Amino acid sequence: MPTLCQPSCQPRLYRRWLFLLAALLLGVSPSAFAVTGELDLTTSTVGFFAVAIFVLAYALVMAEEKIHMRKSKPVLVAAGIIWSLIGWVYVQNGMSDASEHAFRVTLLEFTELMLFLLVAMTYINAMEERRVFDALRSWMLRKGFNYRTLFWLTGGLAFVLSPIADNLTTALLMCAVVTKVAEGDQRYINLACINIVVAANAGGAFSPFGDITTLMVWQAGMVEFQEFFILFFPALVNFLIPACIMSLFIKDEKPSSVYEDVWLKRGARRIVLLFLLTITTAVMCHVLLHLPPVLGMMTGLGYLQFFGYYLRRSLPRSLERKRERYSRRGDNKKLEQLGGVVPFDVFNRVARAEWDTLLFFYGVVMCVGGLGFMGYLGLLSEALYTGWNATAANIVLGVVSAVVDNIPVMFAVLTMEPDMSHGQWLLITLTAGVGGSLLSIGSAAGVAVMGQARGSYTFMGHLRWSPVILLGYIASILVHMWLNADSFALFS
Repeated sequence: MPTLCQPSCQPRLYRRWLFLLAALLLGVSPSAFAVTGELDLTTSTVGFFAVAIFVLAYALVMAEEKIHMRKSKPVLVAAGIIWSLIGWVYVQNGMSDASEHAFRVTLLEFTELMLFLLVAMTYINAMEERRVFDALRSWMLRKGFNYRTLFWLTGGLAFVLSPIADNLTTALLMCAVVTKVAEGDQRYINLACINIVVAANAGGAFSPFGDITTLMVWQAGMVEFQEFFILFFPALVNFLIPACIMSLFIKDEKPSSVYEDVWLKRGARRIVLLFLLTITTAVMCHVLLHLPPVLGMMTGLGYLQFFGYYLRRSLPRSLERKRERYSRRGDNKKLEQLGGVVPFDVFNRVARAEWDTLLFFYGVVMCVGGLGFMGYLGLLSEALYTGWNATAANIVLGVVSAVVDNIPVMFAVLTMEPDMSHGQWLLITLTAGVGGSLLSIGSAAGVAVMGQARGSYTFMGHLRWSPVILLGYIASILVHMWLNADSFALFS
Protein backbone atom coordinates (compact mmCIF):
# COMPACT_ATOMS: atom_id res chain seq x y z
CA MET A 1 0.00 0.00 0.00
CA PRO A 2 1.60 3.30 -1.01
CA THR A 3 2.51 5.62 1.79
CA LEU A 4 1.32 9.16 1.97
CA CYS A 5 3.81 11.88 1.17
CA GLN A 6 5.23 13.46 4.31
CA PRO A 7 4.99 17.23 4.80
CA SER A 8 8.67 17.61 3.95
CA CYS A 9 8.18 16.20 0.47
CA GLN A 10 5.00 18.18 -0.34
CA PRO A 11 6.85 21.33 -1.53
CA ARG A 12 8.85 19.19 -3.97
CA LEU A 13 5.62 17.59 -5.20
CA TYR A 14 3.94 20.99 -5.67
CA ARG A 15 6.99 22.31 -7.55
CA ARG A 16 6.96 19.26 -9.80
CA TRP A 17 3.27 19.78 -10.70
CA LEU A 18 3.83 23.49 -11.22
CA PHE A 19 6.76 22.71 -13.52
CA LEU A 20 4.65 20.26 -15.54
CA LEU A 21 1.79 22.77 -15.77
CA ALA A 22 4.17 25.51 -16.89
CA ALA A 23 5.76 23.23 -19.47
CA LEU A 24 2.30 22.44 -20.86
CA LEU A 25 1.17 26.07 -20.97
CA LEU A 26 4.37 27.61 -22.25
CA GLY A 27 4.49 25.79 -25.54
CA VAL A 28 6.08 28.77 -27.24
CA SER A 29 7.82 27.93 -30.49
CA PRO A 30 11.31 29.33 -31.24
CA SER A 31 9.78 31.40 -34.04
CA ALA A 32 7.51 33.26 -31.64
CA PHE A 33 9.58 36.48 -31.70
CA ALA A 34 7.91 39.47 -33.33
CA VAL A 35 9.72 41.98 -35.50
CA THR A 36 9.91 44.40 -32.58
CA GLY A 37 11.92 41.91 -30.51
CA GLU A 38 9.04 41.15 -28.13
CA LEU A 39 7.41 37.75 -27.89
CA ASP A 40 4.37 37.09 -30.06
CA LEU A 41 2.18 34.75 -28.02
CA THR A 42 -0.90 34.84 -30.24
CA THR A 43 -0.32 31.32 -31.58
CA SER A 44 0.97 29.78 -28.37
CA THR A 45 -0.82 27.62 -25.85
CA VAL A 46 -0.30 30.23 -23.15
CA GLY A 47 -1.92 32.86 -25.36
CA PHE A 48 -4.97 30.70 -26.01
CA PHE A 49 -5.21 29.97 -22.29
CA ALA A 50 -5.10 33.69 -21.46
CA VAL A 51 -7.89 34.41 -23.95
CA ALA A 52 -9.97 31.58 -22.48
CA ILE A 53 -9.47 33.02 -18.97
CA PHE A 54 -10.60 36.46 -20.16
CA VAL A 55 -13.68 35.03 -21.91
CA LEU A 56 -14.61 33.02 -18.81
CA ALA A 57 -14.19 36.09 -16.59
CA TYR A 58 -16.42 38.16 -18.84
CA ALA A 59 -19.04 35.42 -18.96
CA LEU A 60 -19.21 35.62 -15.15
CA VAL A 61 -19.48 39.42 -15.36
CA MET A 62 -22.40 39.17 -17.79
CA ALA A 63 -24.10 36.65 -15.49
CA GLU A 64 -23.84 38.97 -12.48
CA GLU A 65 -27.61 39.41 -12.28
CA LYS A 66 -28.16 35.64 -12.10
CA ILE A 67 -25.27 34.44 -9.93
CA HIS A 68 -25.13 37.55 -7.68
CA MET A 69 -21.32 37.74 -7.85
CA ARG A 70 -19.83 41.22 -7.96
CA LYS A 71 -18.33 41.90 -11.38
CA SER A 72 -14.90 42.90 -10.02
CA LYS A 73 -14.08 39.42 -8.68
CA PRO A 74 -13.58 37.46 -11.94
CA VAL A 75 -11.69 40.19 -13.80
CA LEU A 76 -9.32 40.78 -10.87
CA VAL A 77 -8.37 37.10 -10.85
CA ALA A 78 -8.18 36.99 -14.66
CA ALA A 79 -5.82 39.99 -14.71
CA GLY A 80 -3.56 38.31 -12.17
CA ILE A 81 -3.44 35.05 -14.14
CA ILE A 82 -2.82 36.74 -17.51
CA TRP A 83 0.06 38.88 -16.27
CA SER A 84 1.53 35.96 -14.29
CA LEU A 85 1.62 33.95 -17.51
CA ILE A 86 3.28 36.85 -19.32
CA GLY A 87 5.83 37.25 -16.54
CA TRP A 88 6.66 33.54 -16.59
CA VAL A 89 7.20 33.49 -20.36
CA TYR A 90 9.40 36.57 -20.33
CA VAL A 91 11.47 35.31 -17.39
CA GLN A 92 12.09 32.06 -19.29
CA ASN A 93 13.31 34.08 -22.27
CA GLY A 94 15.47 36.45 -20.24
CA MET A 95 13.27 39.48 -21.02
CA SER A 96 11.74 40.21 -17.62
CA ASP A 97 12.48 43.95 -17.94
CA ALA A 98 10.15 44.19 -20.96
CA SER A 99 7.19 42.58 -19.19
CA GLU A 100 7.77 44.67 -16.06
CA HIS A 101 7.83 47.89 -18.11
CA ALA A 102 4.65 46.89 -19.97
CA PHE A 103 2.84 46.14 -16.71
CA ARG A 104 3.86 49.48 -15.20
CA VAL A 105 2.70 51.40 -18.28
CA THR A 106 -0.68 49.65 -18.23
CA LEU A 107 -1.02 50.22 -14.49
CA LEU A 108 -0.31 53.94 -14.99
CA GLU A 109 -3.15 54.10 -17.53
CA PHE A 110 -5.55 52.72 -14.93
CA THR A 111 -4.20 54.82 -12.05
CA GLU A 112 -4.93 58.09 -13.84
CA LEU A 113 -8.42 56.90 -14.69
CA MET A 114 -9.11 55.59 -11.18
CA LEU A 115 -8.03 58.77 -9.38
CA PHE A 116 -10.09 60.89 -11.77
CA LEU A 117 -13.18 58.76 -11.18
CA LEU A 118 -12.58 58.58 -7.44
CA VAL A 119 -12.68 62.37 -7.11
CA ALA A 120 -15.80 62.61 -9.29
CA MET A 121 -17.55 59.89 -7.26
CA THR A 122 -16.56 61.63 -4.00
CA TYR A 123 -18.15 64.88 -5.15
CA ILE A 124 -21.30 63.09 -6.28
CA ASN A 125 -21.52 61.32 -2.91
CA ALA A 126 -20.97 64.64 -1.12
CA MET A 127 -23.82 66.24 -3.07
CA GLU A 128 -26.01 63.25 -2.31
CA GLU A 129 -25.21 63.53 1.42
CA ARG A 130 -26.08 67.25 1.30
CA ARG A 131 -29.45 66.18 -0.25
CA VAL A 132 -28.96 67.90 -3.62
CA PHE A 133 -30.44 64.95 -5.51
CA ASP A 134 -33.23 64.45 -2.98
CA ALA A 135 -34.28 68.08 -3.51
CA LEU A 136 -34.41 67.55 -7.27
CA ARG A 137 -36.52 64.41 -6.88
CA SER A 138 -38.85 66.17 -4.46
CA TRP A 139 -39.38 69.04 -6.90
CA MET A 140 -40.28 66.66 -9.72
CA LEU A 141 -42.72 64.71 -7.55
CA ARG A 142 -44.33 67.87 -6.17
CA LYS A 143 -45.23 69.06 -9.68
CA GLY A 144 -47.45 66.01 -10.26
CA PHE A 145 -46.46 65.36 -13.87
CA ASN A 146 -48.32 62.73 -15.92
CA TYR A 147 -46.56 59.62 -17.20
CA ARG A 148 -45.70 61.02 -20.63
CA THR A 149 -44.37 64.29 -19.23
CA LEU A 150 -42.34 62.38 -16.66
CA PHE A 151 -40.98 60.15 -19.44
CA TRP A 152 -39.69 63.16 -21.38
CA LEU A 153 -38.57 65.06 -18.30
CA THR A 154 -36.47 62.23 -16.86
CA GLY A 155 -35.02 61.41 -20.28
CA GLY A 156 -34.26 65.06 -21.03
CA LEU A 157 -32.64 65.59 -17.63
CA ALA A 158 -30.59 62.42 -18.09
CA PHE A 159 -29.33 63.77 -21.44
CA VAL A 160 -28.50 67.19 -19.93
CA LEU A 161 -26.98 66.06 -16.63
CA SER A 162 -24.90 63.11 -17.82
CA PRO A 163 -22.26 65.28 -19.56
CA ILE A 164 -21.50 66.78 -16.13
CA ALA A 165 -22.38 64.14 -13.53
CA ASP A 166 -21.54 61.08 -15.75
CA ASN A 167 -24.06 58.68 -17.26
CA LEU A 168 -23.99 56.16 -14.41
CA THR A 169 -24.86 58.63 -11.64
CA THR A 170 -27.46 60.40 -13.77
CA ALA A 171 -29.19 57.16 -14.74
CA LEU A 172 -29.43 56.06 -11.11
CA LEU A 173 -30.90 59.41 -10.05
CA MET A 174 -33.57 59.46 -12.78
CA CYS A 175 -34.38 55.79 -12.16
CA ALA A 176 -35.04 56.61 -8.49
CA VAL A 177 -37.55 59.25 -9.58
CA VAL A 178 -39.37 56.92 -11.98
CA THR A 179 -39.60 53.96 -9.61
CA LYS A 180 -40.96 56.15 -6.81
CA VAL A 181 -43.57 57.95 -8.93
CA ALA A 182 -44.79 54.91 -10.90
CA GLU A 183 -44.40 52.30 -8.19
CA GLY A 184 -46.00 49.01 -9.24
CA ASP A 185 -46.40 49.91 -12.94
CA GLN A 186 -43.69 47.62 -14.30
CA ARG A 187 -44.43 48.26 -17.99
CA TYR A 188 -44.03 52.01 -17.61
CA ILE A 189 -40.94 51.70 -15.41
CA ASN A 190 -39.32 49.44 -18.02
CA LEU A 191 -39.98 51.94 -20.83
CA ALA A 192 -38.88 54.92 -18.76
CA CYS A 193 -35.69 53.16 -17.64
CA ILE A 194 -34.81 52.25 -21.24
CA ASN A 195 -35.29 55.89 -22.17
CA ILE A 196 -33.10 56.99 -19.26
CA VAL A 197 -30.27 54.59 -20.15
CA VAL A 198 -30.33 55.66 -23.82
CA ALA A 199 -30.46 59.35 -22.88
CA ALA A 200 -27.68 59.09 -20.28
CA ASN A 201 -25.38 57.21 -22.67
CA ALA A 202 -26.13 59.66 -25.50
CA GLY A 203 -25.56 62.68 -23.27
CA GLY A 204 -22.31 61.21 -21.99
CA ALA A 205 -20.99 60.71 -25.52
CA PHE A 206 -20.41 64.43 -26.23
CA SER A 207 -18.56 65.27 -23.01
CA PRO A 208 -15.18 64.17 -21.62
CA PHE A 209 -16.85 63.73 -18.23
CA GLY A 210 -19.97 61.95 -19.46
CA ASP A 211 -18.60 58.44 -19.83
CA ILE A 212 -15.51 56.41 -19.04
CA THR A 213 -14.83 55.96 -22.76
CA THR A 214 -14.90 59.69 -23.53
CA LEU A 215 -12.66 60.31 -20.53
CA MET A 216 -10.21 57.72 -21.85
CA VAL A 217 -10.21 59.31 -25.32
CA TRP A 218 -9.66 62.77 -23.86
CA GLN A 219 -6.85 61.64 -21.55
CA ALA A 220 -5.18 59.86 -24.48
CA GLY A 221 -5.17 63.15 -26.41
CA MET A 222 -7.09 61.77 -29.41
CA VAL A 223 -9.88 64.38 -29.11
CA GLU A 224 -9.51 67.82 -27.53
CA PHE A 225 -11.93 68.98 -24.83
CA GLN A 226 -13.96 71.37 -27.02
CA GLU A 227 -14.10 68.91 -29.92
CA PHE A 228 -16.39 66.52 -28.03
CA PHE A 229 -19.24 69.01 -28.41
CA ILE A 230 -19.17 68.40 -32.17
CA LEU A 231 -21.00 65.18 -31.30
CA PHE A 232 -23.91 67.01 -29.64
CA PHE A 233 -26.38 66.77 -32.54
CA PRO A 234 -25.57 63.11 -33.41
CA ALA A 235 -26.01 62.24 -29.71
CA LEU A 236 -29.28 64.20 -29.57
CA VAL A 237 -30.62 62.26 -32.57
CA ASN A 238 -29.57 59.01 -30.90
CA PHE A 239 -31.74 59.92 -27.91
CA LEU A 240 -34.74 61.49 -29.67
CA ILE A 241 -35.58 58.83 -32.26
CA PRO A 242 -36.18 55.90 -29.84
CA ALA A 243 -37.72 58.28 -27.28
CA CYS A 244 -40.29 59.57 -29.78
CA ILE A 245 -41.28 56.04 -30.78
CA MET A 246 -41.46 54.69 -27.20
CA SER A 247 -43.47 57.70 -25.99
CA LEU A 248 -46.31 56.66 -28.33
CA PHE A 249 -46.80 53.54 -26.20
CA ILE A 250 -47.12 55.40 -22.88
CA LYS A 251 -50.59 55.86 -21.43
CA ASP A 252 -51.67 59.44 -20.83
CA GLU A 253 -52.39 59.10 -17.12
CA LYS A 254 -51.36 61.02 -14.04
CA PRO A 255 -49.71 58.97 -11.28
CA SER A 256 -50.60 59.45 -7.65
CA SER A 257 -47.31 60.83 -6.41
CA VAL A 258 -46.33 61.10 -2.78
CA TYR A 259 -43.70 63.69 -1.97
CA GLU A 260 -41.95 65.22 0.99
CA ASP A 261 -40.42 68.63 1.48
CA VAL A 262 -36.63 68.44 1.30
CA TRP A 263 -34.25 71.06 2.66
CA LEU A 264 -30.71 71.24 1.39
CA LYS A 265 -28.08 70.71 4.05
CA ARG A 266 -25.64 73.46 4.88
CA GLY A 267 -22.98 73.95 2.18
CA ALA A 268 -24.84 72.01 -0.55
CA ARG A 269 -24.78 74.80 -3.13
CA ARG A 270 -21.15 75.60 -2.40
CA ILE A 271 -20.16 71.95 -2.95
CA VAL A 272 -21.86 72.06 -6.36
CA LEU A 273 -19.82 75.18 -7.19
CA LEU A 274 -16.63 73.49 -5.96
CA PHE A 275 -17.39 70.53 -8.25
CA LEU A 276 -17.71 72.88 -11.22
CA LEU A 277 -14.46 74.60 -10.16
CA THR A 278 -12.76 71.19 -9.95
CA ILE A 279 -13.85 70.30 -13.48
CA THR A 280 -12.60 73.69 -14.70
CA THR A 281 -9.25 73.10 -12.99
CA ALA A 282 -8.92 69.69 -14.67
CA VAL A 283 -9.69 71.18 -18.07
CA MET A 284 -7.20 74.02 -17.59
CA CYS A 285 -4.46 71.61 -16.51
CA HIS A 286 -4.91 69.69 -19.74
CA VAL A 287 -5.52 72.59 -22.16
CA LEU A 288 -3.11 75.23 -20.82
CA LEU A 289 -0.41 73.25 -19.02
CA HIS A 290 -0.54 70.02 -21.12
CA LEU A 291 -0.60 68.00 -17.91
CA PRO A 292 -2.95 65.05 -17.21
CA PRO A 293 -6.46 66.17 -16.13
CA VAL A 294 -6.15 63.99 -13.03
CA LEU A 295 -3.89 66.68 -11.55
CA GLY A 296 -6.78 69.15 -11.59
CA MET A 297 -9.19 66.58 -10.16
CA MET A 298 -6.92 65.73 -7.23
CA THR A 299 -6.47 69.45 -6.60
CA GLY A 300 -10.25 69.70 -6.55
CA LEU A 301 -10.36 66.99 -3.90
CA GLY A 302 -8.23 69.35 -1.83
CA TYR A 303 -10.86 72.07 -2.35
CA LEU A 304 -13.50 69.74 -0.92
CA GLN A 305 -11.29 68.76 2.03
CA PHE A 306 -10.67 72.40 2.96
CA PHE A 307 -14.41 73.13 2.72
CA GLY A 308 -15.18 70.05 4.80
CA TYR A 309 -12.77 71.33 7.44
CA TYR A 310 -14.61 74.68 7.44
CA LEU A 311 -18.01 72.93 7.77
CA ARG A 312 -16.84 70.89 10.75
CA ARG A 313 -15.23 73.80 12.60
CA SER A 314 -18.18 76.13 12.04
CA LEU A 315 -20.89 73.53 12.75
CA PRO A 316 -21.39 74.35 16.49
CA ARG A 317 -21.88 78.07 15.77
CA SER A 318 -24.23 77.29 12.89
CA LEU A 319 -26.32 74.91 15.00
CA GLU A 320 -26.56 77.46 17.81
CA ARG A 321 -27.81 80.21 15.48
CA LYS A 322 -30.39 77.89 13.91
CA ARG A 323 -31.52 76.62 17.30
CA GLU A 324 -32.18 80.19 18.47
CA ARG A 325 -33.99 81.09 15.25
CA TYR A 326 -36.23 78.00 15.28
CA SER A 327 -36.96 78.45 19.00
CA ARG A 328 -38.22 81.98 18.38
CA ARG A 329 -40.45 80.68 15.59
CA GLY A 330 -41.64 77.74 17.66
CA ASP A 331 -40.66 75.35 14.82
CA ASN A 332 -40.37 72.11 16.78
CA LYS A 333 -39.95 70.00 13.64
CA LYS A 334 -36.82 71.89 12.59
CA LEU A 335 -35.48 71.77 16.16
CA GLU A 336 -35.91 68.00 16.17
CA GLN A 337 -34.04 67.71 12.87
CA LEU A 338 -31.09 69.66 14.29
CA GLY A 339 -30.56 66.87 16.79
CA GLY A 340 -29.70 64.45 13.99
CA VAL A 341 -27.10 66.66 12.28
CA VAL A 342 -23.70 64.97 11.89
CA PRO A 343 -20.44 66.68 10.84
CA PHE A 344 -19.48 66.48 7.17
CA ASP A 345 -16.67 63.96 6.60
CA VAL A 346 -14.89 63.90 3.23
CA PHE A 347 -13.32 60.49 3.85
CA ASN A 348 -16.77 59.04 4.48
CA ARG A 349 -17.68 60.19 0.98
CA VAL A 350 -14.48 58.64 -0.43
CA ALA A 351 -15.31 55.35 1.29
CA ARG A 352 -18.76 55.33 -0.33
CA ALA A 353 -17.33 55.45 -3.86
CA GLU A 354 -18.26 52.60 -6.21
CA TRP A 355 -15.24 50.49 -5.36
CA ASP A 356 -16.62 47.44 -7.14
CA THR A 357 -16.80 49.52 -10.32
CA LEU A 358 -13.29 50.92 -9.85
CA LEU A 359 -11.84 47.45 -9.24
CA PHE A 360 -13.77 46.13 -12.24
CA PHE A 361 -12.12 48.82 -14.38
CA TYR A 362 -8.72 47.78 -13.01
CA GLY A 363 -9.34 44.17 -13.98
CA VAL A 364 -10.59 45.05 -17.44
CA VAL A 365 -7.77 47.49 -18.22
CA MET A 366 -5.09 45.06 -17.01
CA CYS A 367 -6.65 42.09 -18.86
CA VAL A 368 -6.91 43.97 -22.15
CA GLY A 369 -3.44 45.44 -21.66
CA GLY A 370 -2.02 41.97 -21.08
CA LEU A 371 -3.73 40.51 -24.15
CA GLY A 372 -2.49 43.48 -26.13
CA PHE A 373 1.07 42.88 -24.97
CA MET A 374 0.72 39.27 -26.10
CA GLY A 375 -0.12 40.54 -29.60
CA TYR A 376 -3.87 40.03 -29.85
CA LEU A 377 -4.73 43.71 -30.22
CA GLY A 378 -2.32 43.92 -33.13
CA LEU A 379 -4.16 41.05 -34.81
CA LEU A 380 -7.51 42.72 -34.09
CA SER A 381 -6.28 46.03 -35.46
CA GLU A 382 -5.05 44.39 -38.65
CA ALA A 383 -8.30 42.45 -39.07
CA LEU A 384 -10.56 45.48 -38.54
CA TYR A 385 -8.62 48.53 -39.63
CA THR A 386 -6.59 46.90 -42.43
CA GLY A 387 -8.90 44.15 -43.62
CA TRP A 388 -11.92 46.48 -43.35
CA ASN A 389 -12.25 50.23 -43.74
CA ALA A 390 -12.19 52.41 -40.60
CA THR A 391 -15.86 53.45 -40.88
CA ALA A 392 -17.12 49.86 -40.94
CA ALA A 393 -14.74 48.88 -38.13
CA ASN A 394 -15.86 51.73 -35.88
CA ILE A 395 -19.55 51.01 -36.48
CA VAL A 396 -19.13 47.29 -35.76
CA LEU A 397 -17.11 47.99 -32.61
CA GLY A 398 -19.99 50.15 -31.36
CA VAL A 399 -22.34 47.18 -31.70
CA VAL A 400 -19.75 44.88 -30.09
CA SER A 401 -19.62 47.24 -27.09
CA ALA A 402 -23.25 46.35 -26.34
CA VAL A 403 -22.12 42.80 -25.58
CA VAL A 404 -18.56 43.19 -24.32
CA ASP A 405 -19.02 46.63 -22.65
CA ASN A 406 -17.64 49.80 -24.16
CA ILE A 407 -14.73 50.22 -21.74
CA PRO A 408 -12.58 47.27 -22.94
CA VAL A 409 -13.55 48.08 -26.54
CA MET A 410 -12.33 51.67 -26.25
CA PHE A 411 -9.24 50.65 -24.31
CA ALA A 412 -8.40 48.15 -27.04
CA VAL A 413 -8.81 50.79 -29.79
CA LEU A 414 -6.65 53.30 -27.89
CA THR A 415 -4.00 50.65 -27.33
CA MET A 416 -4.04 49.68 -31.02
CA GLU A 417 -4.00 53.39 -32.02
CA PRO A 418 -4.97 52.77 -35.68
CA ASP A 419 -3.99 55.38 -38.25
CA MET A 420 -7.29 57.08 -39.09
CA SER A 421 -8.70 60.56 -39.60
CA HIS A 422 -9.96 62.83 -36.83
CA GLY A 423 -13.54 62.23 -37.95
CA GLN A 424 -13.02 58.51 -37.43
CA TRP A 425 -11.77 59.08 -33.87
CA LEU A 426 -14.92 61.09 -33.23
CA LEU A 427 -16.95 58.27 -34.80
CA ILE A 428 -15.53 55.56 -32.53
CA THR A 429 -16.07 57.89 -29.56
CA LEU A 430 -19.73 58.20 -30.57
CA THR A 431 -20.36 54.55 -31.41
CA ALA A 432 -18.64 53.19 -28.30
CA GLY A 433 -20.58 55.66 -26.17
CA VAL A 434 -24.07 55.03 -27.56
CA GLY A 435 -23.64 51.46 -28.83
CA GLY A 436 -23.91 50.14 -25.29
CA SER A 437 -27.56 51.26 -25.24
CA LEU A 438 -28.51 48.41 -27.57
CA LEU A 439 -28.53 45.98 -24.63
CA SER A 440 -29.12 46.53 -20.92
CA ILE A 441 -25.72 44.99 -20.11
CA GLY A 442 -23.90 47.13 -22.69
CA SER A 443 -23.14 50.04 -20.38
CA ALA A 444 -22.47 50.76 -16.73
CA ALA A 445 -25.67 52.82 -16.64
CA GLY A 446 -27.77 49.91 -17.88
CA VAL A 447 -26.25 47.42 -15.45
CA ALA A 448 -26.74 49.81 -12.51
CA VAL A 449 -30.37 50.58 -13.40
CA MET A 450 -31.14 46.85 -13.72
CA GLY A 451 -30.02 46.49 -10.13
CA GLN A 452 -31.99 49.50 -8.89
CA ALA A 453 -35.23 48.67 -10.74
CA ARG A 454 -34.89 44.93 -10.28
CA GLY A 455 -37.87 43.04 -11.64
CA SER A 456 -39.22 46.01 -13.61
CA TYR A 457 -36.31 46.88 -15.90
CA THR A 458 -34.90 43.61 -17.24
CA PHE A 459 -32.61 42.32 -19.97
CA MET A 460 -35.49 40.92 -22.02
CA GLY A 461 -37.61 44.03 -21.47
CA HIS A 462 -34.81 46.13 -22.94
CA LEU A 463 -34.12 43.65 -25.74
CA ARG A 464 -37.68 44.02 -27.11
CA TRP A 465 -36.92 47.69 -27.87
CA SER A 466 -33.42 47.11 -29.28
CA PRO A 467 -34.58 47.50 -32.93
CA VAL A 468 -35.92 50.98 -32.07
CA ILE A 469 -32.66 51.89 -30.32
CA LEU A 470 -30.75 50.58 -33.34
CA LEU A 471 -32.58 53.11 -35.54
CA GLY A 472 -31.28 55.89 -33.32
CA TYR A 473 -27.78 54.36 -33.45
CA ILE A 474 -27.73 54.30 -37.26
CA ALA A 475 -29.23 57.80 -37.53
CA SER A 476 -26.62 59.28 -35.16
CA ILE A 477 -23.80 57.87 -37.30
CA LEU A 478 -25.31 59.31 -40.48
CA VAL A 479 -25.80 62.72 -38.84
CA HIS A 480 -22.18 62.76 -37.66
CA MET A 481 -20.84 61.84 -41.10
CA TRP A 482 -23.03 64.52 -42.69
CA LEU A 483 -22.50 67.41 -40.26
CA ASN A 484 -18.82 66.72 -39.58
CA ALA A 485 -17.75 65.61 -43.04
CA ASP A 486 -14.84 68.07 -42.99
CA SER A 487 -13.21 66.17 -40.12
CA PHE A 488 -12.89 63.05 -42.29
CA ALA A 489 -9.64 63.34 -44.22
CA LEU A 490 -10.64 60.16 -46.02
CA PHE A 491 -13.88 58.23 -45.95
CA SER A 492 -11.81 55.11 -45.41
